[in-house]
Amino acid sequence: MLTLPLVAACATAGMIVDRWFGEPRRHHPLEAFGRVALRLESRYNTGRRGRPLGLLAWLLAVAPPVLLAWLLVALLPVTLACMVHVALLWFALGARSLREHIEPIAKALTQRDLAQARELTSRIVSRETADADEAALSRAAVESALENGNDAIFGALFWFAIFGGPGALAFRLANTLDAMWGYRTPRFLRFGWAAARIDDVLNWIPARLTAASYALLGDTRTAWRCWREQAPRWDSPNAGPVMAAGAGSLNVLIGGPAVYHGSIERRPTLGAGQPAKAMHVTAALMLVERTGILWLAVLIVLALLSVPFQT
Repeated sequence: MLTLPLVAACATAGMIVDRWFGEPRRHHPLEAFGRVALRLESRYNTGRRGRPLGLLAWLLAVAPPVLLAWLLVALLPVTLACMVHVALLWFALGARSLREHIEPIAKALTQRDLAQARELTSRIVSRETADADEAALSRAAVESALENGNDAIFGALFWFAIFGGPGALAFRLANTLDAMWGYRTPRFLRFGWAAARIDDVLNWIPARLTAASYALLGDTRTAWRCWREQAPRWDSPNAGPVMAAGAGSLNVLIGGPAVYHGSIERRPTLGAGQPAKAMHVTAALMLVERTGILWLAVLIVLALLSVPFQT
């Protein structure tokens, strides 16, 4: 079990490694995990006993790599174990990847290159972007930055602080399975129920800590109000607080109607202030970055306070 000083040191190292190198360009471990998940879904998603088999498939996908990671850090000497912890956190983080996907959208919007902005936005969202205007693309990018700040960074950091590298790994794999199976479609409604609910549970505390952090680092009063009044209307119990608080903090309006699979989905409006523009995409990325610095600073302060003072 990592001590608080080691948690702070390893978390800082993991964030630095992610900032330097980002996610692997080729042979990402998640590609292999995704193939395993597809095979498990093909075998167990038979339409009968959907929920129990979905839970079994989830356990078969997640438990072996997490158990292996736990054994490694438990059996290795401290120095080598810390290196494994850092590597696992690096695997779980996606801070640089988030910026690399969203920053070009802000640049394209600033240059009024809607064709490029539509293409780039279509890579990170499931809504249709072929006819989206600047406001719709800006909203999509801001929403993605705020929500994925929790999913790709702060959720992993939270579970790393609790259970070290294996905790961060479990969170990332659970989040991946939710993205693959957690849909309310005829194919996944029952089979993907466990993946969606487990991800909701794992994200419940991190999402609220992320929302509180967003609120503290911007227009705090508006962020709290948006969180309290708007988040309950959002269909996701975790994305709602994160995006409502983030949008309120930035004084920007997001949410609203969006086109999915040829149909308009009427979503609640989140936030307050101006309609989303290119500058708000950049502001959302900066808010996520400041939140990462805040979380590391809190960990370091807690680590220093945990060290006995000697005279």
